[in-house]
Formats: sequence, C-alpha cells, structure tokens
Amino acid sequence: MDTSTKTNNSALYTLITVFFFWGFIGASNGVFIPFCKAKFGLDQFQSQLIDFAFYGAYYIGALLLFVFSSVAKKDILNSWGFKKGIINGLLLSTFGAAFMIYAVTQGSYGLILAALFVVALGFSLQQTSAQPFAASLGEPHSASSRLNLAGGVNSFGTTIGPIVVSIALFGIIAGVDNKFIEEFAKRADSLDKMEILYACVGGLFLLAAALFYLSKRLPAGKGDESFEPANKAMRTLIGITVALAAIFTYIFSRYENPDFITRFVDGVLQPDGTKLRETDYLGLWLTVGTLAIVVFGLLFANSAAQRKPEGWGAMKYPQLVLGMLALFTYVGVEVTIQSNLGELLKTDVFGKIEGPALAPYISMYWGSMMIGRWAGAISVFNPSNQLRKILLIVVPYVAFGVVLFVNHISGQDVGPLYAYAGVIAIQIGGFFLGQDKPARTLMIFGLLGMAAMVIGLVSTGTTAIYAFMSGGLFCSIMWPAIFALAITGLGKYTSQGSAFLVMMILGGGIIPPLQGKISDVIGIHESYFIPVICFAYIAFYGFALKGIHKKQGIDIDNVAMEGGH
Repeated sequence: MDTSTKTNNSALYTLITVFFFWGFIGASNGVFIPFCKAKFGLDQFQSQLIDFAFYGAYYIGALLLFVFSSVAKKDILNSWGFKKGIINGLLLSTFGAAFMIYAVTQGSYGLILAALFVVALGFSLQQTSAQPFAASLGEPHSASSRLNLAGGVNSFGTTIGPIVVSIALFGIIAGVDNKFIEEFAKRADSLDKMEILYACVGGLFLLAAALFYLSKRLPAGKGDESFEPANKAMRTLIGITVALAAIFTYIFSRYENPDFITRFVDGVLQPDGTKLRETDYLGLWLTVGTLAIVVFGLLFANSAAQRKPEGWGAMKYPQLVLGMLALFTYVGVEVTIQSNLGELLKTDVFGKIEGPALAPYISMYWGSMMIGRWAGAISVFNPSNQLRKILLIVVPYVAFGVVLFVNHISGQDVGPLYAYAGVIAIQIGGFFLGQDKPARTLMIFGLLGMAAMVIGLVSTGTTAIYAFMSGGLFCSIMWPAIFALAITGLGKYTSQGSAFLVMMILGGGIIPPLQGKISDVIGIHESYFIPVICFAYIAFYGFALKGIHKKQGIDIDNVAMEGGH
C-alpha cells in the first residue's frame, strides 16, 4: 500500500509540470493583450481576440478529438494512453511556439493569433489527458485532492507568469502600465523579445515531453479498451458549435458596417444617461442567445439520453452532463469576476482605484485561487487527522504570504491586502465543514461564493471589494472537484467525458461578455448578480451529486470517510 502510494505520488509530481504551463501562458495573455493592442494599432475588440483564440482552441481541440474518435470508431486518446496523449500535446505546443517565433518575425498579428491557437490546441490535448490521468493515480476518494495539488501548481504559474513575461518583454516589473506599454511597443525591436521568450517556452515544452517519454515510473494510463459510438452526442455538439459559429459570424459581419457601430437605440439609456449603442444592445441579446444554446443544448442531451441511452456515450451519465454545465459555469464565473473587477473599482463608490493601484487587487484575486488549491491538496500527502487540521489552518496563510511577497517584490503596495487574512479564515471554515468530501465541499463553497457576491452587491468600499475578491477563494477547488466528480463512474467513457468537460472552458468566453453587456444597461456594480446565479448552480450540482451517484451504486461520502485518515 505504501509502495503504491509512493509510486503514484512520484508519477503525479512528474505529471503536474504541465499544469504549470497552462497557468503560466494563460495568465501571460493579460500582458500580451495591451502590448499587441499598442503594437498593431488594434481596438479593444480586436485585442480581445487573443483570449478568443486561446480559449477557443480548448473547445475546438476537445471537440475534434471526440469527432475523430467517433469517425474512427475507437477512443483515440485511450488507444494512445494518457501519457502519450500528454506527450503529443506537448509536441503540438512546441510546434506552436516555433510558429509563434515565425509569426513574430513576420510582424503579423493574424499569424500571432494562429500560433497562440496552436499552442492552446496542444494544451487542450494535454488537459484532456492529464485530468483523468491525475484522477486515476490513486484512490477515487482522493482524486479531487490530486487535482487540487496540480491546480495549485497551475495557480503558481498564473501568479508568476505575468511577472516573468513583463521582465522578458520590458526588462522591468514595476511601472508597466498602459502608457509604458504604448511607448515600448513603438520601438522597432519590441517584438524581438517575444522571439526569445517563445524560444525558451518551446524548449521547456520539448524538455517536458522528453521527461514524460523517458519517465519509466509514469504508467501509460489506459482505461477500458471497449468503445461505443456516441453519434447522437456528436451531432448535438456539432449542432451547438454551428449555432455558436453562426451567431459570432453575424456579429463580426455587423461590425463591418460603420453606420451600425455608430447607431443608437431609441429610448434606451445607459446608467450614465447616454444613449445605448446598437452594437451593445444587439451584443446583449446575442450573448444571451449563445448562453441559451449551450445550456438548453446540454439539458436536451441529458433528457434525451435518460429516455434512450443508446448513441449518447458518456452523455447518458447525468453527473457528466450536469457537470459540463457546472464546469462551464465555473470557468465563466472565475473569469467574469476578474474581467469586470477593474471597471468596477474605477467607479466613484469604490474609490476610483485604477492604474498601478489596481494591480494588488487583481493579483490577490488570482492568488486566492492558489490559496484554496494549496489547502485542497493537503489530503494527497495522507496526513494524520490531527496534522491535516493543523495544515488546513497553516497552509492557506503560507500561500497568502507567497502572494503578498510576489506583489511586494514586483513593487506593488500590499498594505490594502493585509486585512484579507480575515476572509481566508472563512474559507478555512468551509474546508472543515466539507470534511474532505468533494461533493459536500463543492456545495459549501458554492453557497459561500453566492453569499460573498450578495454581500458585494449590497455594499460598497472595502467590504464589497473583499467580498468580490473572495470569489477566487471559493472558486479555487471547483475545477478539480467538478472534474473528478463528473467522471466518477464513467468507466470506459472516462476519456470521452474528459474531452466533453474540457470543451466547457468555453464558459470563459460567453459569461464574461454577458455580464459586460448587462453592465452597459444596468451598471457595472449591479451586473454582479450574474456571479450569484453561477455560484448557486454550482452549489446545486454539489447537492445533487450524492443522489445521482447513489443511484449508480457509488456512495462518495462513505468512500471518502474510509480513506486516508
């Protein structure tokens, strides 16, 4: 038993290296967006295509993997094994890094977007492989803890990524504001640093692939070899994709018309009393439409699969389909809280916090993710019950200290963040109430997140800022918990279900624009009712899971109680 655990932990430590890359590159987009906007003379919409290319690649990559498996009538990822899937994904990202170097030498924004898409396409394959792989390296009850450990490494990547990229591109950490970036981007050699950066990144991808290939301790990670076509699920997902593509194509075509961009909607005013532009009004309804297509499309799939499971593959499992919606909602709420936070803090009632003064708050939001994931990973190390209780108190504050230290060395004022230590105590209480049971913990953190957003809605100033920032604390364990719970009991459909779940990263591209468009109509502060709804659904999912799994003969609470302590 001990030997097995050591072997699996050793394999897990090798595996989680790829989680760092996802966080490092993804968070670095926050530096690339303003840089490319200034370098290529883009408007805000065009600059946001960086995130669109990056997160869209996750959805497309996972969808293509599923479609190709269905056409080939075999689970391609399972036939490779999760280990080979990660290696192939790293090699694809290596090619994307080389492509990025070429794109930079050509000075083409379009090629840069394409290269970033290829890098993220490799990440999609890595993530589809790595999530179930990490979950399989031990007992089912501790799967979410292993994913929390990996997620903690991912969050460390998001914490240092923007700092490292700022140093690589600009040569400094502090003082990197929009004005500095605009001046730097005017330099003829400003793109040269990106060549060096991606040469290093590509080398790391290749090194990681070699490490995985040569690691004898890392198992292949194959599951059940049998395969059942899921043509109905494939047609449903393709239908959703076509509908989304049609909406986005329509939006882009309307933006080509200058008259459309400048027209106003009669009788509809924005919160500041000015007329609402037709682009914003149409964008609101089209964004609502994209959300409705995803939600009702998946609910239709779940309902149809319950009546007649044949042809639905993994979608016949309600924990997966409802988990897809939960993951879609989680990614959406995680991104939307942060994406709209800067605009919120610029308002008068929040003290007009902007520019460099905004950085510590954004950093602490992402740092909150790391705080929660470090705490959620404690069970991986199988501590005694007493030691676990001590670590649940100590580890979050150690992580808090790391976030403060990183901000301090980057030249930021961390004074406004000290009192946030009191909010972390509430999260620690949530862990104790969760009793190391993923479904229970997910429900509790969903309720805490919902309560925090309500507090933020009905208050202003420091109280509201801390409430909204704490969304990061309560989001922290949601990805690993949802992922592990959604694939529990899927058997031969595990890799297929994993691909479905990775597709739901799409939520980060739909829910934030929805809140942004709503804020144009009712105000940025009031628009934070969207995160309340998101957390409420996630809490519902955690509550419903116990009954769903029990019908399949899986009692997650009892399994969790038997292990580790």
